[in-house]
Parts: sequence; structure tokens; C-alpha cells
Amino acid sequence: MENLLNDVLGQGNNMALFNAAYFVAAILFIFSLAGLSKQESAEHGVWYGIIGMLIALTATILSPQVTNLQYLIIAMAIGGAIGVRFAVKVEMTQMPELVAMLHSFVGLAAVAVGYNSFLEHGELAGMMKSIHLVEVFLGVFIGAVTFTGSVVAFGKLRGMISSSPLMLPHRHKMNLLAGIVSFALMVYFVQQEGHMTSLIVMTVIALIFGWHLVASIGGADMPVVVSMLNSYSGWAAAAAGFMLGNDLLIVTGALVGSSGAILSYIMCRAMNRSFISVIAGGFGQEVTISSDQDYGDYVETSAEEVAEMLKNAKSVIITPGYGMAVAQAQYPVYDITKKLRDKGVNVRFGIHPVAGRLPGHMNVLLAEAKVPYDIVLEMDEINDDFDDTDVVLVIGANDTVNPSAAEDPNSPIAGMPVLEVWNARHVVCFKRSMNPGYAGVQNPLFFKDNSSMLFGDAKDSVEAIARAI
Repeated sequence: MENLLNDVLGQGNNMALFNAAYFVAAILFIFSLAGLSKQESAEHGVWYGIIGMLIALTATILSPQVTNLQYLIIAMAIGGAIGVRFAVKVEMTQMPELVAMLHSFVGLAAVAVGYNSFLEHGELAGMMKSIHLVEVFLGVFIGAVTFTGSVVAFGKLRGMISSSPLMLPHRHKMNLLAGIVSFALMVYFVQQEGHMTSLIVMTVIALIFGWHLVASIGGADMPVVVSMLNSYSGWAAAAAGFMLGNDLLIVTGALVGSSGAILSYIMCRAMNRSFISVIAGGFGQEVTISSDQDYGDYVETSAEEVAEMLKNAKSVIITPGYGMAVAQAQYPVYDITKKLRDKGVNVRFGIHPVAGRLPGHMNVLLAEAKVPYDIVLEMDEINDDFDDTDVVLVIGANDTVNPSAAEDPNSPIAGMPVLEVWNARHVVCFKRSMNPGYAGVQNPLFFKDNSSMLFGDAKDSVEAIARAI
């Protein structure tokens, strides 16, 4: 009994509690992902993730393997302060670029962990050393690609870099060559039992490769890119977990990596894009953009005319886009929705899978404005209803309602399923100007006979309509 008591109070029991805490945290992360899959359970999913992360951090701090605890506490305090600052300051419209930047931090951390693990791996020999070297090499490669790719995505989403795809000659051959050279360097790196020069050369190649990979993808595919980078950051974290021998980091990274990959695949299917094509930097998408085509004249309308149109309508569909997010017009949009529904008008929302610049961007904004979940429908659920709709309000959307996707095989968005708003009796497009959308393509919808343009700030326009109603 005395020996048993000593075992319970000893180091072995401490490690058992540590591993049990990691196991509970991993289960909570799985529950978090499951909860986030539905709007009704999303809040619970967030709380599962928060509790799981608190358990994981507490277990890590109290782990018997941790030394120099004061540095860990300082790092957590600095990181926590920066996180709180961004959480309070960042608007929903800036969330996509924030997510891209956070992905870059994960990639950079994986590179740092890789080099540290290579320099401080201890005594290893034989197969175990070879496995460790492969872990280091792959971890650094994935991390470097994620880092520069995420930085480019941040620049495109922030408007610091052109959203147009970078069309270098033989760009796909260069990507392939980078992959082949990196693989050859990995073989040499393992054969030489750790050759620092080959690791550094690979890191430089991976940094350039990540930059070029995302730079070659056009603005229309940026929501998929953000999701794809989320997957990359997960695999980078998993690679860091292998190098550190941290089971929870491996599990968490695998969850993020696989869920991001699945989401990217689903979004590619919704956009009629090849998953391999997008992750390979737009492989196979050779398109031309015609900038001198004459679409005719557009018709301008006023808030009062739109209000009268809505009051006489029986069915109204609102299709929001990034412009609504920028103007923060979701609240007056809900005001209009409530007033029209009180008058017996059937009002619904049509959400494109890549509306905005982040998966689920529009859904979050509408939920924030207290729009009922049951009238917010996905593209596949509502596309057939436009024929029987009196008025469609296109608020800040452009590429997701562009007929060129179905009518112009040379368009950068050719083949992408879009909300077929032009089939409604009348379409009102809210825009600041006639400038093209994020994909850089003009929208023929604006010039159709049943379309009219309402220029100005979306929030001001919607508020004016609400007052007229």
C-alpha cells in the first residue's frame, strides 16, 4: 500500500494527469468543431474551444517538462494582450485579413520550432534520427509556405497587393521544379544526417514558393485561399507537435488541417473550381479579360423609388456581399426586413458560399444583426426561387451575382455557380460606383433591362429606404 501511495504521488502520476488533461482538451476541440458546423450550436462550439484551450494551457504550464516558467508566462502575457487588443479593435470587415495574418504566425512558429528542434534534438541514432530529420524538414517546409502565402493573402485582402493573379511565364513549371528540388534536398538532408545548408536552401525555396503560390491565385478565389491557408497552418502545427513530442498539438493541428482541407474542397465544388487547380496556384485556368466591351447604359434609381417598389412587392430576396460588410449596413437591412415582414412581404436572404472574403462572413454579419436563421438561405436552396421574386436587393455583392460566370467562357469566374438574381422581376444593385468587383471583372447585371443602380454608401441608402417605407 505504501508503494502504491508513492506511485500515486510520484512523477508518473503527474504525467498521467498531464496526459489526461490533454485528452480532455482534444475531445473539447472536437466538440467545438462539431458545434461550429451549425448556427444554432455555434455559441456552444466557441465555449467548448475556449474551455479546451484553457485546459491545454494550464496543463502545459504545470507540466513537469516545463523549465524557465517565467519566460512562458511573459510570452503568454504579451500574446494575450495583443490578442485582446485585436479582438476589441478589429472590425468584421477586417476579419479575413486578420485570419490570414494569424495563419502566417503559425507558419513562422513552425519554422522556428523546426530549426530549434534540429539544433537541440539531443542524442538520436539510426532510424529514429532519420525520422526526426524528416519531421524537421517537412515542418520547416510547410511552415515557410504557410508564412509567405499568408502574408500575400493578407496583402491582397487588405488591398496592399493587386487582387489580379500573377501570371509569370512557365509559373506551373517553376512550382513543379520547386517541389522536385525540395524533395531532393530532403533526401540529401537525411542521407547526410542533418546538413544545415540544404535546410537553409529549402527554406528559401519554400518561402518563395509560398509567395508565388498565393500570388498566382486571383481575387475571386481568395475565400478558398483563406480556407486553404487555414489547412496549411493546421498541418504546420501538427508538424511542430511531432518535433516537440506534443500529442495535443499533433491532434489539434490535424483537426485544423483536415477541417480546413474539407472546407476548401466544399467551397471549390460550390464555385465549380478544381481543388487541385486552386492549391496549385490556378493551374489550368487560362483566361482573358475584356476591358473594352460595351455593355450599354445603366439606369439609376432613388431610395424613394426602391421603397415604393418594395411596398408593392409580395416576395423580396436580399443578396448581401462584402460592400454591406464595409458599410456596416446589416443593422438597417434588418430594419427594412422587419418592416416589410410586418406588412406581409415574404423577405429572405440568399447567401453565396463565398460571399464576402471569408467562409460564412455574411452569415455572421446577419446573425450579429439578429436576422432570423430560417430566412437566411444558401445559394442552392434559393436559386430556383428568383423566377417568382418581385424584387432583389443586391447590397454590395458583385462577383457572386455576375452573369458572366454562366455566359462568358473567357471570364475569370467562368463556370462558378452564382446567384441568378437577373431572373427576378426587378433587381436593385447598391454600389458606390461602377468599378468592377474584387475579381476585376465588369458585371453585365448592372446593364440589364430589369436592373437599376442605387449609388452611395450602402448604410445610408438602406436607412433612406427604411425611412421611406
